[in-house]
Amino acid sequence: MKAVRIHAYGSENTLKYEDIPTPKIAPDDVLVKVKAASVNPVDWKIQAGYLQTILPHQLPLTLGWDVSGVVEAVGPEVSDFQIGDEVYSRPNIARNGTFAEFVAIKGRELAKKPRKMDHLHAAGIPLAGLTAYQALFQISNLKAGQKVLIHAAAGGVGSLAVQMAKIVGAHVIGTASEKNKAFLLELGVDTFIDYRNENFEEIVSDVDVVFDTVGGETQDKSWQTMKEGGVLVSVVSPPSPDKAKEYNVKGEFLFIEPDAAQLTQIAQWIDEEKIHNHIEKIFPLDQVDQAFALSQSGRVRGKIIIQVD
Repeated sequence: MKAVRIHAYGSENTLKYEDIPTPKIAPDDVLVKVKAASVNPVDWKIQAGYLQTILPHQLPLTLGWDVSGVVEAVGPEVSDFQIGDEVYSRPNIARNGTFAEFVAIKGRELAKKPRKMDHLHAAGIPLAGLTAYQALFQISNLKAGQKVLIHAAAGGVGSLAVQMAKIVGAHVIGTASEKNKAFLLELGVDTFIDYRNENFEEIVSDVDVVFDTVGGETQDKSWQTMKEGGVLVSVVSPPSPDKAKEYNVKGEFLFIEPDAAQLTQIAQWIDEEKIHNHIEKIFPLDQVDQAFALSQSGRVRGKIIIQVD
């Protein structure tokens, strides 16, 4: 099969589009024929070697940890899926990934693909959707009537977080550039802030939950927007315990885990037309390097998709 792998860490010329053996599956695995995958920052961070200390992969490594596809084979210990089922997943990031024609995934990490979404759109859901879900509900316990500040609200994670927060009845404040204002208002953002021309920390107050997908100065300025007892959850860098104590709030860092039950809930919302996602651009499998360059630009609305089949 064709796959995109790295044989060494580094940001330049390390991606190899090559022929490799189709994966063999364990008894609790499912072999998925990949229809589409998507690009996430974790892909090029792993490529560059930034995460070696927490994710000691064995090289060569197939990148990509989002997938929508069709079940090709099922291990004897798997009873929930059959050959031909349409599925999606954010599989275990410690294993070989989804920038390939086939991928082996634990059955417990798979869910049925949303019926009302094609494979290209579905491939952009799992990692971003689980990130938003786990940040807002598993960690922050967001409820109706609460205020949530979502940074980079037009991105792949942020745009799904906006919609999930609206489903439970929260008041959503979203930061993004002015060009994304109409897009975010359509998604349901109650208060839009143009981060380039407005200082959100001077506008926003009494926030119950801050969802930080930016880090750095943005995270630092977010503390002062919060009410006591609130939660700041970041997917970029661990929040300062000292700052959390100073403002009498909680600071949490999220490194997401696969969760089939949560993917099933997200698929239900999609089929109920409560959630949709936006594709910025689609690349073929042999142009992952160009997809990475676009992702690294930081100017992406929604998701970058890799079309495999």
